[in-house]
Amino acid sequence: MSRRSQAASVELIEEAARLICDEGYADYRVAKQKAAERLGISRGVALSDNTRIEAAVLDRQKLFGGDTYRAQLLDMRRTALRAMRLLSAFDPRLSGSSVSGAIGQGHRVQLHLIADQPETVEMLLHDRHIPFEQDERRYRLADGREAQVPLLRFEADRVGVDLAVFDAGSLRHPPLSQVDNKPARRLTPEQLRALLGPDAT
Repeated sequence: MSRRSQAASVELIEEAARLICDEGYADYRVAKQKAAERLGISRGVALSDNTRIEAAVLDRQKLFGGDTYRAQLLDMRRTALRAMRLLSAFDPRLSGSSVSGAIGQGHRVQLHLIADQPETVEMLLHDRHIPFEQDERRYRLADGREAQVPLLRFEADRVGVDLAVFDAGSLRHPPLSQVDNKPARRLTPEQLRALLGPDAT
């Protein structure tokens, strides 16, 4: 890579991280494309890999996020733990940015559930009088397949929560992370409690 390309790559990483931290972008691909557009970087230039973007988000939040960032991350993790208690029958796992801490204003809690019939999750939310929206999300799985997965979205105070409802086969073939294309890191409630430490309430 030439020096000019290297400089452009560094600029793009920093701008994408800024967009994620400060402007509500949560999708790395979209943030990179927007950063390239703003910087006038040619479409022919290879966009940086997502692991470097994630590292830049963490660095930026450590430098500039301050109490606001720490409070948001704590709120997300506490909300995730409460939701996991509510949804304990569906073997919940916490995934995504609230695990790594690489969050920005647009990030939501990402919980993965196991249910052969997504309607059973919907019934639980109805019974608890929790309003939710239905959607779908495409995931790449560890066995190479792509799956369109039911998604239930609700708000818990200031925190958005997304419930991706997988079937039991995902225990053998978990979804891949959008950051590094490896099986997504997923925390059990016990692992999340350990991560929160004294803040687990």
